[in-house]
Amino acid sequence: MKSLVRVLLASSALVLAGGAHAADWYPYDAAKIDPPFAADGKSSDVKYVPLEKASKPWKLCVSFPHMKDAYWLGVDYGVAEESKRLGVKMNLVEAGGYTELNKQISQIEDCVASGSDAVIIGAISADGLNKVIGEIAKKKIPVIDLVNGISSPEVSAKSLVSFYTMGAETGSYLAKKHPAGSPEVVVGWFPGPAGAGWVEAANKGFMDAVKGSAIKVLEPKYGDTGKEVQAKLVEDALQAAPNIRYVAGTAVTAEAAQGLIRERGLKGKVDLLAFYMTPGVYEGIKRGLIMAAPADSMVIQGRIAVDQAVRILEGKDYVKHVGPKIFVVDSANVATVPPANILPPDGFKPVFN
Repeated sequence: MKSLVRVLLASSALVLAGGAHAADWYPYDAAKIDPPFAADGKSSDVKYVPLEKASKPWKLCVSFPHMKDAYWLGVDYGVAEESKRLGVKMNLVEAGGYTELNKQISQIEDCVASGSDAVIIGAISADGLNKVIGEIAKKKIPVIDLVNGISSPEVSAKSLVSFYTMGAETGSYLAKKHPAGSPEVVVGWFPGPAGAGWVEAANKGFMDAVKGSAIKVLEPKYGDTGKEVQAKLVEDALQAAPNIRYVAGTAVTAEAAQGLIRERGLKGKVDLLAFYMTPGVYEGIKRGLIMAAPADSMVIQGRIAVDQAVRILEGKDYVKHVGPKIFVVDSANVATVPPANILPPDGFKPVFN
């Protein structure tokens, strides 16, 4: 294990692994959880170093909830590039949205039936895939939980960050601006599709972080992460509560709300925050249209999941529960944060195999 991870000093500064080239993304600043999969597991800093090459062209099945926004495009970039770098085969399927649980299940079943050696899943539901994962585990096929979180104890490894922490980082950012005793400010909160594990975690983190501050959060407005859905939710909220000072929520919420804020002449009166990063959010921060967002290095989460799968298949040491370190991007540091590893490159098109 020592060859795989080197413990960092807690005080060490965050160093973003640089460059867009496949060969130089590592070692990457990450956090591993012990014991793995435990809700109250302890996080410790590590440098993640992947294998140089796979011993054979293993067949990996990758299942995503959808490819409708740039977040999953970034994860796809990571999965595709790491598969190329390691020399393994990858087949990716996407279900079309967070309402399509049954479609995701049947896509995974078909993928396994076609002879996949390992399965990497960005789950639509935290609990809804547990039966199919149990069936895959019986066949001794490794399952990697990527990004969204799965409650089944039968997954082999997790490559993800804590969405509780992502939500909490966003809430803390606001709470510091509006501490207890300062005038109350109203926040419209749009955590994403109801029932998804990452959404519930981010919601709890955000709510916990603003407790005891001058932040008043309106009733959460849940909805699919399509731009039209999120734009309508924000529009309705602004109509119902003209005193909203901040709109916070998914990256799609922040991206979709930019136009509404401009059209209504609310720039400077209503500020936008996202609890994760996409190219649109990154550009919005650079242009002063979005205030802040934590970065979870989704490209690296995809890369790590592929490396975990190959390590398990080859019987090599692997970190069971790990994800990139989280850091907040705002106007103060956006010019110095290199986009490589936290975003897909400009012009990247979806890669399915």
